[in-house]
Amino acid sequence: MNTGHQQVIDADLSGYFASIPHAELMKNVARRIVDRHVLHLIKQWLEAPVEEDDGHGHRKRTTSNRDTGRGTPQGAPISPLLSNLYMRRFILGWKTLGYARRWSAQIVNYADDFVICCKGRAEDAMDAMRGMMERLKLTENDDTTHLCQIPQERFDFLGYTFGRSYNQQTGRAYIGTRPSSKSIKRMVESITQETDRSRILLDGEDVVGRLNRKLISWANYFCLGPVRPAYRAINAHVTQRLRRWLCKKHKVPGNGWARYPNQYLHQQMGLVNLPARIRDLPWAKA
Repeated sequence: MNTGHQQVIDADLSGYFASIPHAELMKNVARRIVDRHVLHLIKQWLEAPVEEDDGHGHRKRTTSNRDTGRGTPQGAPISPLLSNLYMRRFILGWKTLGYARRWSAQIVNYADDFVICCKGRAEDAMDAMRGMMERLKLTENDDTTHLCQIPQERFDFLGYTFGRSYNQQTGRAYIGTRPSSKSIKRMVESITQETDRSRILLDGEDVVGRLNRKLISWANYFCLGPVRPAYRAINAHVTQRLRRWLCKKHKVPGNGWARYPNQYLHQQMGLVNLPARIRDLPWAKA
């Protein structure tokens, strides 16, 4: 991909549902679904309470969606369905009204996440998008919508960060992808949870097996662009956490480097070595 100037509108459709009345949402759903039992279940989802952790082990339950009769609970399983229903209408309207052709503005979406890639006049495209959202009776959320200039800026989409990258061999600049900081952080937190001291009663094989499934799944998805730094960071964290877990389990004093070196973790215990997978990824060498 070249480094020509591009403009991207980054948006999250789920943020537009915050203030839309449940009656309006159900009206849209009823155009596609006629089974009253399914409609009743969807309505219950919309009104479901939300549990939040305050970070100190205490949970707080809120019922703001049910009390106000608006929006959808954050993380609700019904959100992707509602997003797809509205997204289909939005994309069809975008093409029918000629916006895609007028500004070379193409929509790329997955569930409730979408970007509009424009070659120019992105401000006009943004105004058109806002107008269509109003016609769909969706209220804009400024926190989940912004305009990004490529390659001067970067944006995150589906776990990847898009922006200017450099070829390590030639130094040539190009617009590419890399795992986003949020994606790496979530993976690190998941590894930390799997190797918590509360799990020292588990067998080592079980813990390594669970870690390997996470590592392989993560690496299978994040395999585009220069992934070497991300792989190394996650590999360093997982070996440190597993080594600490083994020391706690077997009551080994110290940091465990002498008894559980990386070679032992990878070769004897079978822990996946992420950096070793890079040799099979042509994009990782870019």
